[in-house]
Amino acid sequence: MRTITATEASRSFASLLDAAENGESVVITRGGRRIAALGPAASSNGTEFLALLGSGGVDSDFRGDVEKARDAVILEGPAWPDD
Repeated sequence: MRTITATEASRSFASLLDAAENGESVVITRGGRRIAALGPAASSNGTEFLALLGSGGVDSDFRGDVEKARDAVILEGPAWPDD
């Protein structure tokens, strides 16, 4: 895993995103201390979570809380402003 300073990360953020997209992880330091890690995001579409909810492996209170949270999410909203 590559290590870079926060200043380097700031100057080359686009290339860090490219590296993450290609599976590379990078540790970012400030003042010689590790402060962050940047890497590829886990890809998931929620299939495993839905399987867990349907398996009976969770209690009804948890299931109800998840359903309330899901129903509270606004899936449609205003469009992003034009730049």
